[in-house]
Amino acid sequence: MTGKMLRFLLALTATATLSPAALAQDDADALAAATQRVDSGLALARRQIAASDLTGALGTLERVLLGYPEAVPPRLLYAALLCRLDDRQGAELELGLLAGKSIADPDWAGVAAACGPVPRPAPPRRGKRR
Repeated sequence: MTGKMLRFLLALTATATLSPAALAQDDADALAAATQRVDSGLALARRQIAASDLTGALGTLERVLLGYPEAVPPRLLYAALLCRLDDRQGAELELGLLAGKSIADPDWAGVAAACGPVPRPAPPRRGKRR
């Protein structure tokens, strides 16, 4: 047996014998690392959505929003997921937190697709000059 084959079999055996607790800890560590930045947290949430893990994506976005409560794209995706999970009232509450924020049209399109007709939060005010 070659050294490469032996290493492969040992790695396979080690993976198979990991306890559920060790695997859960690995998942928790990966989630914590991914949600330390908005872009990586959004990417993870989108992968979870693609895998039909909507509640997992909600949890991921909640962690992102804990660290970055003013971030617009994760809040919009969070609101869209709430609509998809039949929590329109929760989605409208989340959207209310975005009043006065700039919202890109593609980001809003995702909310409209998930929620249907819903009022778009007011854009930022332009200051008056005196």
